Amino acid sequence: MVSRRAVLKTGAASAVLLGLGGAWWVGTGPAQRAREPWRAAAAGFGDPRLDILAYAILAPNAHNMQPWQIALDDANGFSLFCNPERLLPETDPPGRQITISFGCFLELCRMAAAESGLRADVDLFPEGEPQPTLDRRPIARVSLVPDASVTPDPLFDTVLARRTNRMPFDTERNVAEADLAAIAAVGVPGVDLAGTTETSRVELLRQLAVDAWSVEWSTDATRRESIEVMHIGKSAVDDAPYGLSVDDRFTSTMGMLGVVTPESLDDPEAIAFRESYAYYEKACASATAFVWSTTSRNTRHHQIAAGRAWVRAQLIANARGIAFHPLSQALQEFPEMAQNYRRVHDLLAREDGDTVQMLARVGYAPALGPSPRHPLESRIIQT
Repeated sequence: MVSRRAVLKTGAASAVLLGLGGAWWVGTGPAQRAREPWRAAAAGFGDPRLDILAYAILAPNAHNMQPWQIALDDANGFSLFCNPERLLPETDPPGRQITISFGCFLELCRMAAAESGLRADVDLFPEGEPQPTLDRRPIARVSLVPDASVTPDPLFDTVLARRTNRMPFDTERNVAEADLAAIAAVGVPGVDLAGTTETSRVELLRQLAVDAWSVEWSTDATRRESIEVMHIGKSAVDDAPYGLSVDDRFTSTMGMLGVVTPESLDDPEAIAFRESYAYYEKACASATAFVWSTTSRNTRHHQIAAGRAWVRAQLIANARGIAFHPLSQALQEFPEMAQNYRRVHDLLAREDGDTVQMLARVGYAPALGPSPRHPLESRIIQT
């Protein structure tokens, strides 16, 4: 987030860093305990419900808020609820992106169940669709049923390798049309997936992504909502393995030196604020291809379906060595984003009334490790 060149401008901080030698450097990121759930999923728990849920909690989700709460109803199923403390009322007022996150969760649940010869029967919103935002009513009740006709999903083998990559992409390497076609082909009924490498359209979407990011980061309420769930450094991420984790070695060290802090990220005059803005802008501008999804309506059921399609799109992209970075800013529904929301629909909606549910840049970038996750046992609740 903060470049080495920028840190050198701070003078005293850089002198302290040099004086420390490798002492703090070795002690900083990435957090290992926060990534343990990825290893735990592979090892299993010995209980079919837990084995399935161990994969489901690895689903991509808005701001990595991991909003799921799980009640083990009986030996053959569970109920899924939304944790009201993990909503994003400023960035995602209607909870649309959080609902999409639950769709990703349920698709991984279905895939993991199939690996064990189980059919995951999902009863969505059994007490009604929560509106105008999410509430304590169940998102779904899931029954696990032995079924000899169930076949494993080929994409399941890529679940543990799924990554969201926010680094700048290689602008000299283009995504093949065949790869975009493969991504578009893995959708689910009711969701259209599409993509483009067309230069003029990519340029329009690049600029839209940059503009939307500028609005999100310059709007006090949305910026501060992100900062409130940002955890800087190995210890902070291990202690709170959710939200926006910043535990690469360099930025973690800058956090320990007081250069990158919640206060500096919220100060337009601070280096951390400016460099954070510039880094993300550079990442958006490095896109050479985009993919997106649309639905004909925007009910909670459509949002769940959009999440199911979206995680499948990311899995097939990653399986083909393609980096995947959701750019949800233009799709956010707070007032300051209204102009960009209209722009993205003008560009990508197939018909009037369609909702663009997700947008991502895809391309090539250095490989990254997995995102932090809460351990499964911490997501189990009593009802």
